[in-house]
Amino acid sequence: MITAGIVGGTGYTGVELLRLLAGHPDVELSVITSRGNAGTAVSELFPNLRGVIDIAFSEPDGDVLGACDVVFFATPNGTAMKMAPALLERGCRVIDLGADFRIRDLSVWSRWYGMEHACPEIASEAVYGLPERNRAAIREARLVANPGCYPTSVQLGFMPLIERHLVDLDNLVADAKSGVSGAGRQPKQHTLLGEAAENFHAYGAGGHRHLPEIREGLSESAGRSVGLTFVPHLVPMIRGIHATLYGRLVDTDVDLQALYEARYRDEPFVDVLPPGSHPETRTVRGSNICRIAVHRPADSATALVLAVEDNLVKGAAGQAVQNMNLMCGLEETAGLAHTPVLP
Repeated sequence: MITAGIVGGTGYTGVELLRLLAGHPDVELSVITSRGNAGTAVSELFPNLRGVIDIAFSEPDGDVLGACDVVFFATPNGTAMKMAPALLERGCRVIDLGADFRIRDLSVWSRWYGMEHACPEIASEAVYGLPERNRAAIREARLVANPGCYPTSVQLGFMPLIERHLVDLDNLVADAKSGVSGAGRQPKQHTLLGEAAENFHAYGAGGHRHLPEIREGLSESAGRSVGLTFVPHLVPMIRGIHATLYGRLVDTDVDLQALYEARYRDEPFVDVLPPGSHPETRTVRGSNICRIAVHRPADSATALVLAVEDNLVKGAAGQAVQNMNLMCGLEETAGLAHTPVLP
C-alpha cells in the first residue's frame, strides 16, 4: 500500500485529488495539509467526501509528510520548490501540480512567475509529467512536474503532427477555452456568477503563463524550436477545456486519421474519435480522458485538431495520479477508470 500526503488540499485541484485517491485501491491517504483549515474535518469543508475520507486537515509538518511514499503539492506557485528538497532527501517522491518545475529554463520561469527559483539544483532533475511523451522517464523519477491544464490538451492535440514534422512548426495556433474552475477556488471578480454567466471572452492574448510551458514541450517533441500563438478564453461552465488547434500541412498526402489512431492506439487515456467527429467537454467530465478529433477542412492544407479534457482531472489531479501510478510501479490506470458524468 502506497502512503500519500497532499499539501494544500482545499482548492479545486486538491479536492479532486482527495476524491481520486480515496477510491484508489493501492493508496492510503495519511495527511492533508491546510494552514487556514487545520483541525477541520475534510468532510466539513467538502460534504461530497462525507463517509469517504475520515481525516482532518493539519498544519504542514516535514516529519509527517516525510514519512509518506509520495507527496502531492496542490499549492500556489512558489510553495513546492521550498519544501520539495527536504522531502526528496527523506526518500519521498514528489509530484507538483503547480508550475514550480514545469519549465527547464529557470530564467524564463522567473520572468513569467515573478520570483527567483528556490532550488535550481533540484529543478534540473524534474521530469515533465506528460505520460504520453515521457512515460519511461516518469517511471524512474523522484520529482515530477505535473503539466498545466491548457498545456496538456494542446500538446496531446499537436504531438502526432509535430513529432513527424508534418506541419509548419513556426506557425502553430492554439485557440483554447476553459471553464471557471481553471481559475481556482479563491474568489475573483471575473469568475463570479454575475460576471462569467452569459459571457465569453479571451484573456492573456499578449502572453499567458502557459505559453512558455507549451512551447517548451512542443519543441522537445519536435526536436527543434517551434512557434506558437496561444489564446485562452473563459467560457461560462464549471469544468472542461476545449482546444482548437491549427497547423499548416507540409505533407498534404498524410492520412491524418490513421496518424492519430496509430500514435494513440496504446494510450489508455487518449481517445481518438471517428472521422468527422466533434468532441464535447461534457463527454469527459469527471474522467481522466482526453478525446481528440482531427479534420482537414475541404480544399485546405490545414490540419484542424479538436481536443477536450476535464481541466481538473486529465488537466490536473487525474494526471497526477497517473504519474504516481507510474512512479510507484502500479497499474497506470489504477484509480482512474471513471466513466464520465453525463449530463
